[in-house]
Amino acid sequence: MGKLEGRVIIVTGGAHGIGRAYCERLAHEGANVVVADLDGLGAEEAALSIRKSALGVDLLGVEVDVSDPEGARRMAEQALNTFGRIDGLVNNAAVYQRPSMSRVPFEEIPVDEWDRLMAVNLRGPFLSSRAVVPQMKRQQYGKIINISSGTAYYGPPHLAHYVTSKAGIIGLTRVLARELGDYGICVNTVAPGFTQSLDEPTEDFMAALEQRAQQRAIKRIQQPEDLVGSIVFFCSADSDFITGQVLVVDGGATMN
Repeated sequence: MGKLEGRVIIVTGGAHGIGRAYCERLAHEGANVVVADLDGLGAEEAALSIRKSALGVDLLGVEVDVSDPEGARRMAEQALNTFGRIDGLVNNAAVYQRPSMSRVPFEEIPVDEWDRLMAVNLRGPFLSSRAVVPQMKRQQYGKIINISSGTAYYGPPHLAHYVTSKAGIIGLTRVLARELGDYGICVNTVAPGFTQSLDEPTEDFMAALEQRAQQRAIKRIQQPEDLVGSIVFFCSADSDFITGQVLVVDGGATMN
């Protein structure tokens, strides 16, 4: 029996990379998973593939633009129509490696690119949370897990838009935890380190990963599998008395 048997969990940005790893582990822990992604075909493919290996659970692939209020509403509606409840939401969708973004001094960041990152990375979790919370309130139970980043703590240069969006996630988590605690809804954040998240990483990307690994207490490249345990924990009953918290999972690069 898995830790999440019978639960229904939505993962945004779930078709590829780290998000897909979350979906796979949640399903193998017994959850029915909604794989939500801007890449609708990728979401359906991921759902079909994971369903073959995670026996006894079901997966639904849905296309969603999390920055669109109507899209977020439809995502929640599809989950409810299929499974009848929503127990968890993992706000994973974000602009970082896919699609790419500028890495330049803050005064050179195009304003439209700043707005695009804020729309996906910060407004997306706000809208997705708003879409699922009415059902969680009816259930008097729910888990929202927001994905931030270790960069919010050490502020690397030339990523002002990304770092700002991920720091905002931490503030959003704390406010929602206060507002939703009376309804049995826990809201927490996982802050990953720099992770090997690409299906076909370039040499430069792998070199950057190796350089970052040497700055950690645990000196190896971080993999998506290093993050899935924290997601399962925050989605499970083991964390029912934990809310408003940030768990940094980066091998000891950042220590709080």
